[in-house]
Amino acid sequence: MRAVVGLGNPGPEFALTRHNIGFWVVDLLGERDPWEVRRFVWGEVRRSRERLLLKPLTYMNNSGEALGEFLRIYPLEPRDILVVYDDVNIPVGEVRLRARGGDGGHKGMRSVIAALGTQDIPRLRVGIGPCPEGVDMVEFVLSRPPEEELRRLMRAASFAAEVAWAFLEGGYPGALRAYSRGISAARGV
Repeated sequence: MRAVVGLGNPGPEFALTRHNIGFWVVDLLGERDPWEVRRFVWGEVRRSRERLLLKPLTYMNNSGEALGEFLRIYPLEPRDILVVYDDVNIPVGEVRLRARGGDGGHKGMRSVIAALGTQDIPRLRVGIGPCPEGVDMVEFVLSRPPEEELRRLMRAASFAAEVAWAFLEGGYPGALRAYSRGISAARGV
């Protein structure tokens, strides 16, 4: 059993903001299969056979609380969880896959690491940066991007969903293969 956890904020006012790209990826995955959906006060869980999706409803900075509750019901190892989230330190539309690492200043990932007690958590980051000079970071991540940027982010979310699906099917090695194929194709290799 494996899970993809998309970080974001609940509510329609946040739906198309940069900070919700993790939710976008989970929603794209939700279109791929018939899923049993369960809603809890802490999150929305979708299940199809041995595949799980989680959208924490605890708000971004408390994502780890939702993941902790999720793991009480579905006891997975950190290596079986792929966390998908935005990263202001990566250029808009770029996608990066890593097997482990720190939080990079991302409070949602900081909460996840604290909840799991390890940095050995696979993660898929989608670039939304950089934050323009003179713009408040919180205002930037919680704002809706202009149309051209939104199109780039939607393409990146689509690629991230392909990589996340490969993770659900084949773990981190499967995700890495899908990621490498996609990066090679984008570069024309």
